[in-house]
Amino acid sequence: MPKSKLRFETEDESGVKLTITLEGNISREKVLQVLDLVELMGGLSGNSKRIKSFEGSTKLEKIKKLIVERLPVGWFSSRDVQAEYEELYGEPIRLSTVSTYLQRLHSSGFLLRSGSRAMRTYKLNSMSVSDVSGSSRPR
Repeated sequence: MPKSKLRFETEDESGVKLTITLEGNISREKVLQVLDLVELMGGLSGNSKRIKSFEGSTKLEKIKKLIVERLPVGWFSSRDVQAEYEELYGEPIRLSTVSTYLQRLHSSGFLLRSGSRAMRTYKLNSMSVSDVSGSSRPR
């Protein structure tokens, strides 16, 4: 599995900026621990829903971050990801683009997929996030 890199950046009400970078084989547990830390420091309030877009991040990287940070549990559709992306990054993204990236993430094992083409839903594959290898395949 290739090494991953995630960067969390937030600023609290008093202007204190917090940047945390994780590199390597990143587990879901580590991401949740970082989010807990950020929340404890006051960086995740109900008023600050938008995460700053990182220079050099591709749309695929942004979608992966969005899924891990905002949709880590439960099933979601490409429309859900589109709405979250536009709210989070403040930039439009076409539904066909989201669908293409979700398909690629499914093919790489990052996401599980269910439903027909018209009613396709996805879910974060906890096996890929926690880097646990197993012989079971998603349906």
